[in-house]
Amino acid sequence: MKTTMKYLVIGITVLLIASCATKFKKREITDGVMNEIYNEIKTPYKYGLVMVPTDNSYKMDCPSVFRKDGKWFMTYLIYDGRGYETWLAESNDLLNWKHLGKVMSFSKDESEWDVNQKAGYISLQDPTWGGSYKWNKYDGKYWMSYFGGNTTGYEAGVLSIGMAYTKEAPTKAHEFERLPKPVLTPKDKDVSFWDNSTMYKNSVIEDKERITGSKFIMYYNARGDSLNPAKGAERIGMAVSNDMKTWKRYGKKALLNHHRGITGDAYIQRVNDTWVMFYFGAFWTGWDQGAFNRFAVSNDLVNWKEWKGDNLIESSEPYDNMFAHKSFVVKHDGVVYHFYCAVNKGEQRGIAVATSKDLGKSQINFVAPPVKVKKN
Repeated sequence: MKTTMKYLVIGITVLLIASCATKFKKREITDGVMNEIYNEIKTPYKYGLVMVPTDNSYKMDCPSVFRKDGKWFMTYLIYDGRGYETWLAESNDLLNWKHLGKVMSFSKDESEWDVNQKAGYISLQDPTWGGSYKWNKYDGKYWMSYFGGNTTGYEAGVLSIGMAYTKEAPTKAHEFERLPKPVLTPKDKDVSFWDNSTMYKNSVIEDKERITGSKFIMYYNARGDSLNPAKGAERIGMAVSNDMKTWKRYGKKALLNHHRGITGDAYIQRVNDTWVMFYFGAFWTGWDQGAFNRFAVSNDLVNWKEWKGDNLIESSEPYDNMFAHKSFVVKHDGVVYHFYCAVNKGEQRGIAVATSKDLGKSQINFVAPPVKVKKN
């Protein structure tokens, strides 16, 4: 009996070791894998605009999409000349959207560090490609990371990263609570040359395998430079946390760096046993396009191989002929939906979607641009 139990324990131990080895096995990111991912995520059919401003006094930006109770919801930004506020919308089919209201508004207290800028993004979403797209809780709360600041204007002044949360359902419009101070700033002691000027979009996932040694990873883009920070490029880097409140930078180097222009707005999904980072580029050396969406692939969440082929999204239509950028991508019922920020040459800004299947064309358009009157 003892001998039988001994071999049973050994057998179970071997199975557990094999299971762990399989769980943590890294997939070699070959050119073949890159092409496989591209063919899985590409969206050649532009459906068109799905949300636009009702007048030209404001602009829409930065969609984040999640699913709950059989419906789809989107957080997004509105800029009205003062700064960013974060809003919520809902949909039954990912194409037709209804505005619900604000989740982070301008502050009444002018002493708050983020009084005039609150650009929020959902945190800890299920990253599974074609999965639930559920917004997961931590510590009994739904979390949003955001960049904020006290200067008025479009992404003006020094911007830092904050954390917001709610215990209520994220499917109804209500004000999220916020930590009183930013969790990352360009003035921190551990800044590097690439994030020493100002900070922008942030995206938080759970590191379930503790590849980084921490529970949570934040990908963020920031501007900086060793000689002239204010005129530096934007690059993507990462920070880690174990409690969503205290964050520290992970390493000193940027993860993606094109040395000029913008590399930003990372969004992470687990596609075909590999990690995929959707992001946008703009004003790179040797690129004649304004802004465009691309991707990179990783097997460890730290080292990323960039796609060298065609852009996932680029300007091609009247509604996005200035910029087509800032990805949020989901797969549902076999169809890939690539949401992005569409900007035309009249600088009208709304949210559009491209798909992997031809779903027709949207009937939504920007309102007529304001008529410029020539002065005599």
